[in-house]
Amino acid sequence: MLCRKISPLHRNVLRLGRALNAVGLVLVTAQLMLAAGGPHAVVTVPVANMYSSASEDVDVVSQAILGTNVEVLEESSGWDKVQTNDQYSGWIRQENIRELPADAPGYATSGQVAQVRSLSANLYRETDVTLHRPVLRVPFETRLEVVQQGEDGGNDKDARWLEVRLPDGRTAWIQSGDVDLTPRKLSIEKSIALGRRFLGVTYTWGGRSSFGFDCSGFTQMLVRSRGITMPRDADLQAAWTGAVAINRKKLHAGDLLFFGDSPDHITHTGMYIGHGRFIHDTVHDHPGVQISKLRDQPWTRLLVACRRIK
Repeated sequence: MLCRKISPLHRNVLRLGRALNAVGLVLVTAQLMLAAGGPHAVVTVPVANMYSSASEDVDVVSQAILGTNVEVLEESSGWDKVQTNDQYSGWIRQENIRELPADAPGYATSGQVAQVRSLSANLYRETDVTLHRPVLRVPFETRLEVVQQGEDGGNDKDARWLEVRLPDGRTAWIQSGDVDLTPRKLSIEKSIALGRRFLGVTYTWGGRSSFGFDCSGFTQMLVRSRGITMPRDADLQAAWTGAVAINRKKLHAGDLLFFGDSPDHITHTGMYIGHGRFIHDTVHDHPGVQISKLRDQPWTRLLVACRRIK
């Protein structure tokens, strides 16, 4: 069942961040940093692991997907410590990001942008899936700068493609059926329907993409689909000021559930979907996104907090 367990040192740092977040200082600080200089770098690989220190021999604390703009906080011999827009930080290999000028607006922050709506999408060097292998395979939610739409050559083939500029400056083609050009905030019902699309996707420690989520990364994605940025880890989510405590007997679809040994030791999270069930990403029983019954063990025993987003 365990989803996110972190070192005592890292937990103390996160608790400090949680305390600051309670009064809104983390968010304000991040907004001031962005206003002052803009994003410092953009992720150039489909999924970049974020580590707890500048080494691949330590734990993965989170991930950032292609096109994500990040703040560079620190540098160390081939590594950058970065912060994503949910105020979560970790170390990324410098080869997986591209630094931007201080006055740059950030990648895919203006002009026409395509956001991947498929669980994954292939990008090609031309408007054909058979001539060459894909240039890249990117996960759900990847944002891409649109250069142009393919021209109608009489058989409507090329018109089904979009040329996009990648964060590393290259161009590639993606099928228009894989993306949204005008993504909209989802209702609670539609966000739950979105969650069902991921049933069976494998569990990945520290995962924050459709190639593999962990529990809090999955729940964070569902909340993000509603246009809301929530903290990264389960215990931080439970303490988040953007949600209020509710009684488990008054649960509504879309409410957040938190599990652990006690309210002070939360290790797992999921989203209530109604009729006594919840959707979550877990290693319990069989690893991956699944739907469970709240009345079943160990869930009913381990449920220690319920929250409703304001």
